[in-house]
Amino acid sequence: MPTYDFDIGILGGGAGGLTVASGASQFGAKTLLIEKEKELGGDCLHYGCVPSKTLIRTAYVYHMMKNAWRYGLPGVDIKPVDYRDVAKRIQYVIGTIQKHDSEERFCGLGVKVKFGNAEFTDEHSVRIGGKSYSARTWVIATGSAPSVPPIEGIDQTPYITNKEIFSLERLPKSMIVIGAGPIAIEMAQSFCRLGTEVSVIQRSGQILSREDRDLADIVMNALSAEGIMFYLHSGLLHVKDHGTEKEVVIKNKDGGTESLRAEQILVALGREVNVNGMGLEKISLDFGKKGIKVDNRMRTTHKHIYAAGDVTGEYQFTHAAGYEGGIVLSNAILHLPRQADYTFLPWCTYTDPELASIGMNEKRAKQAGIEYSVWTEAFRANDRSLAEGEETGMVKLLIDNSGKPIGAQILGPQAGELLSEWIAVMNGGVKLSTMASAVHPYPTLAEINKRVVGNYFSGKIFSEKVKKTLKFFFSFKGRACG
Repeated sequence: MPTYDFDIGILGGGAGGLTVASGASQFGAKTLLIEKEKELGGDCLHYGCVPSKTLIRTAYVYHMMKNAWRYGLPGVDIKPVDYRDVAKRIQYVIGTIQKHDSEERFCGLGVKVKFGNAEFTDEHSVRIGGKSYSARTWVIATGSAPSVPPIEGIDQTPYITNKEIFSLERLPKSMIVIGAGPIAIEMAQSFCRLGTEVSVIQRSGQILSREDRDLADIVMNALSAEGIMFYLHSGLLHVKDHGTEKEVVIKNKDGGTESLRAEQILVALGREVNVNGMGLEKISLDFGKKGIKVDNRMRTTHKHIYAAGDVTGEYQFTHAAGYEGGIVLSNAILHLPRQADYTFLPWCTYTDPELASIGMNEKRAKQAGIEYSVWTEAFRANDRSLAEGEETGMVKLLIDNSGKPIGAQILGPQAGELLSEWIAVMNGGVKLSTMASAVHPYPTLAEINKRVVGNYFSGKIFSEKVKKTLKFFFSFKGRACG
């Protein structure tokens, strides 16, 4: 039987890789973790979730200060933003979390951490820094990077991605955002609130294309009201550098061309998986531009090599990477055949209002051929929402013909937090009747979840049939007014 230096080796120190490394070592496996960057934490910590949410919060506070009058408060004379101070706060938050994702912490857990570019030399070995390391099992969790399309002139025009946007020296006076996915829209709103003139270019006729059109349009209208300009149905023709300004020429839906100019261009057109430079082709591992091919146990075409996180090209969320890391642990370390199930994988776009989702929305239900009914409850009917001045949005619940919830979308204040109740309900198989009878504290935003379920049952409970039955047995006299 061959011997190896390690029981398990992991390429990538982001959410997926750290989950596997921490769990494997604590289960007693001799664990090697290799990260190509200088620090652990991955894209999420340094260029993604953490800095973006920190920036979003800063922009929100600034926006609230400028709109104090809406809450019966005197207007405030607000100074312009010094983005260097914003960037310092972002780096402080990253640095605080970095301690939890440090080499020292993982060494304390028993994990051997190496930094550098690793390349497979055979199915069980990699070379890094001129030295070879072997492991019985390998996990590839190398993540993804911002995708830059082949736009004419882009190679000669300075632009930024999520890698650079959180460390700018100053706030741009104007910005063109290419793309309208979650990252693009979150950054567009944040910079607009800080004082940047923002334009968003989208090839299709809808922002946040994964979401239902009705909810996505409400988000777009809210952002438009704050001053963001949207150019939908717009194809990119070319870009050009004019020194202090950059030009983007687009083709609109009518076939005409428009020229947009701004100080900064943010390219946010999705992600591309990090599969190059690791020697995957040398070991005949099945992969492509869309990611590494895995089965439902996260195994690649070599059953002792697993992949998790963005590099699979499936669900590029930090929480999905962590979940998949757990699937790898079950199969690779505990040898328990656990399969990944994304039926109720939640996600959230952190605009204001937030848009959170779990299960199926109308787009996916129609594609799957599932018959369903839609039940909604608006935030303007929620007392806490009114008290806080947050009236935009709704809960949208999809129920199949058997009365089972198959999906929920929440557009409104703290939607990501409010979705947690639906995560528990759907994953736990909780009956809607149980949720309807549960007591929620008043006044809270969470009451909206109970109310939307109540809407579903009210038509059944207060039906003409029920009223006639009660009248027969108890001689009820009917309406007292009108």
